[in-house]
Amino acid sequence: MSNLLALPFKKTYNIDVKEPVRAYLLENGANHPDAFRSDINKWQLLRKDGVGGSIVHVDRVNAALSYHAQLLSVLTKLPNDIGLEIAYAPVFAPTALPVTLRNIAFERAAVLFNLASLYSQLAASEDRSTADGIKRAIPNYQAAAGTFSYLRSSVLPKLVFPPDLDANEVPLDLSPAFVYGMEWLMLAQAQECWWQNAKLSNYKNPLLAKLAAYTAALYRSAITTIRDASPPIQQLFPSGWLPHIEAKRYHFEAVAQYRQSLAELEGSNYGAELARLEQARIAAKQAYDIARRGKVAPAVLQDVQSLLDTVQKDYARAERDNDLIYHDDVPAASALPAISHSAIAKLTVVPGLLNPESVVGAEGPLFAEMIGWGAQEAINIYNDRKQNLVKEKITDAVQRLKDEADETLRELNLPSALEALERSAGLPSSLLKKAEQVRLEDGPAKIEASIADVQRLARQDTSILDEAMDILDNEASEDEAMRRDLGVDRAPSHEANVELVEKEKRYRDILTRAAASDETVREKWDEWEGSIVQLTADEAELEAAVPSSTISPSSRSSAEAAEALRHSRALRVALEALDSLHRSLQDFVRRAQSLADADDIYPQVLSASSGLEKLAELKPEMFEDVSDSALQKYDKFLEEIRTAEGKQGELLATIESRNEQFLQSRREDPSIKARENALRSLDLSYQKYREIVKNLNEGIQFYNDLAQIFMDFKASCKNWSLHRSSEIHALSRAFEAASLQEAEEPEPESEPSPSPSPPRPKPKKAKERSSARLPALTSSDWGFEEVALPPAPPRR
Repeated sequence: MSNLLALPFKKTYNIDVKEPVRAYLLENGANHPDAFRSDINKWQLLRKDGVGGSIVHVDRVNAALSYHAQLLSVLTKLPNDIGLEIAYAPVFAPTALPVTLRNIAFERAAVLFNLASLYSQLAASEDRSTADGIKRAIPNYQAAAGTFSYLRSSVLPKLVFPPDLDANEVPLDLSPAFVYGMEWLMLAQAQECWWQNAKLSNYKNPLLAKLAAYTAALYRSAITTIRDASPPIQQLFPSGWLPHIEAKRYHFEAVAQYRQSLAELEGSNYGAELARLEQARIAAKQAYDIARRGKVAPAVLQDVQSLLDTVQKDYARAERDNDLIYHDDVPAASALPAISHSAIAKLTVVPGLLNPESVVGAEGPLFAEMIGWGAQEAINIYNDRKQNLVKEKITDAVQRLKDEADETLRELNLPSALEALERSAGLPSSLLKKAEQVRLEDGPAKIEASIADVQRLARQDTSILDEAMDILDNEASEDEAMRRDLGVDRAPSHEANVELVEKEKRYRDILTRAAASDETVREKWDEWEGSIVQLTADEAELEAAVPSSTISPSSRSSAEAAEALRHSRALRVALEALDSLHRSLQDFVRRAQSLADADDIYPQVLSASSGLEKLAELKPEMFEDVSDSALQKYDKFLEEIRTAEGKQGELLATIESRNEQFLQSRREDPSIKARENALRSLDLSYQKYREIVKNLNEGIQFYNDLAQIFMDFKASCKNWSLHRSSEIHALSRAFEAASLQEAEEPEPESEPSPSPSPPRPKPKKAKERSSARLPALTSSDWGFEEVALPPAPPRR
């Protein structure tokens, strides 16, 4: 049996790569999945030999390196989570419940872990009784250490677990501390092989002491890293592993001191020799005690026993010789010079990891024709930025300018006051256009239908939320019943579901406030319904509803009439200039939207990504310069809007001034005033119509968005309830099994006794007996680990 350790493989399961990848590409890819059929099939085949397994052969190294390189290519094209569920069992517990994650980076980390394990097993399989066997084992141990180093420094930082993942489901054997501990261990075993080779080659004692001292230091780093890890990882190891590593540490501390004592003897330093032997004896005794108590491999215990015997024999001889012959002073242990280290073992990161392209194969990387995920994400980010820019800084900015101008004109009673004077009878063309729009849209019916839609969606959202709470209520009832019948010890539902209940309260509050807003819109419609319905009348009915002004020419002086006409024309010019400005702004909006619709940054991103390393991980931030440059084409629209904003401010100031002059110059006539108020009322009715329609459309969108949020919440409640139910059903089945077992137990035969037997008490019910003897909920006696596991179990 070998006196060195070999790490087993992390057990995995066969998974169907094809369907999740096809589903993801169908929903998110720029191309149809059939375009990558051969890549998907190749991925499935590569995984078969690349994930490790029961076969330990040097050919599996190339298979693992090739699969890892292809995973790198996949990760440049696809995100970590594409819905592909990957399962690996803990390294030392192949029959335990595996960790299942939707994370391709998890697959990559596990593949590298198993590659390092393969190197360690190849090294352990060598016959180290010969120099050739030792020389073959050394590079494998160094490659194992290098692979763990690469895994720790280059892969684990990118392995991010979902925040809702239970702490018990995090693979601790892929934690940085565990991997770092294995890195030190493999390097220590490589150094031990170097020491063994030097010993077989009869190197001098000082060099052997230095080699042994560094070996001890590496084993000490390994055991310290494991013991000091947070979260703790010691419980992951088999019972003999940690004693093995610690025994090796003290073993080689003893070897270093013993070999240095031989060097002191050769230099006639008898006192130093005796001091070194004393230190060697102490360390060897510690190694032997740890090895014996820890039940390490017999080969390790035999090595330690042999060393301890040799050291004790030499110590007795050296002590006798010094007492009888040399009489040298024996220095204290603290006065002994430290033994320097000879670090020959070096971790080796194999070329297939440093240069993955070299092991991809003649067919090239998977999904080579697909644009990288980071590049695709950069395109998506650009499109979002582009649409947000057009909407917020162009479309919304233009609408804001229009709303500000309309509000100012309403306060000034324009253009109603001007139109009432300019046209003593009939209706202004602007009002006729607005009335026609309401009539064509069947405005009142449209509003009533939208109000009904809002109410229906509100009821639907409330129903979804009620259904989610019904799920929690049903689980609570089941939990209460099982708690009463079985007496289980777990958190009651009202404590376990507190987070879900709090979230439901927040959602209820949102619905309450939304209902208040809906009522406000409804009241607004009730207030303005009659006026808005009036707009749907034909032109004759509208004209009849607006009084005509009856001012005779003789009632005004020619000077007053001329002044009023001059000011009204000046005011009309300013209003037309404002209207022309808004038309030009709407044209800017149409041109900007057309440009955005035709704007495709794909060629620029593809050109930029082609200049990067093939298997380099493309991140969206790498294309920020490309995105910023492409967005500059919209600067001209932003500049035009800034100019228009200043121009509108000037026009509104002019309109206010001209309106004041117009009001001062015109004669207040009751008929003109009545006509002006009627026109103003119709214009305001149109504005309220547009406002109510906008409010209702926003409400419909709000409830539709809220419905999706509530559906997700309902799914969370269902998953939580299913998890609790499966847990309680497992407890129920275990309870029934225990009850049946006790019911089948034969009663012990009573010994015959001359004295009369006392009355036998009535037996308790089987349920009561088994309940008292059930183990705790967290006890391993339930035997959950013995349940046969299906391949690649789904992630909870």
